Amino acid sequence: MTKKITRGHLEKFLRSYATDARTLDIGSGGSSYGRFFPNRVTVDIDPARKPEIVADAHALPFTDGEFEAVLCTEVLEHVRDPFQVERELRRVTRAGGMLVLSTRFAFPLHDTPHDYWRFTKYGLRELFKEWEIVELREETKTFSAVAALLQRISFQTELRMNTFSKVFLLCLTWLFDHLNWLIMKEYGNIQRSREEGNILTTGYYIACRKLPA
Repeated sequence: MTKKITRGHLEKFLRSYATDARTLDIGSGGSSYGRFFPNRVTVDIDPARKPEIVADAHALPFTDGEFEAVLCTEVLEHVRDPFQVERELRRVTRAGGMLVLSTRFAFPLHDTPHDYWRFTKYGLRELFKEWEIVELREETKTFSAVAALLQRISFQTELRMNTFSKVFLLCLTWLFDHLNWLIMKEYGNIQRSREEGNILTTGYYIACRKLPA
């Protein structure tokens, strides 16, 4: 119950796009995903995270089309201008190269104070409209998103009757993570006139290919 609900989902997604190609790994100081992208260059704005290159994603110190793949996990919500970052990611990716990215939707504040944005799947389609979107998927199903929120509350708070309260929350976490089977249909409005898939999720995974100029 204390293992992050989201971690296994992310690793499964990244494994499906594993590559030996030269990869730029943005915001990757301290990340453990090198086993999927062994030929990566790690970049982070924070030198304390010990990246190979200290740089800002808004102005990357690389030439146009330098990388065959770009990896960007849990970064987009922390940048001041996601549109500028998208342009930079596109610039340093060669034509036909892949961008593999994850970001947050329903999620608590984290890594404050540099936590600026949350994204819907529609927002991501708009942000990456200059790419060919190969895959765009929700990280968790609806009830599992509630479970992840409860889990993060237990991780990020001090509560009255702290130990008992957190054990209770973690039990609720397990319960909600196993309730997705209850949902038969989901809707994008309260009038239930437009069907949707997963009206609540912790975040999104997107893989897209850079189109030729």
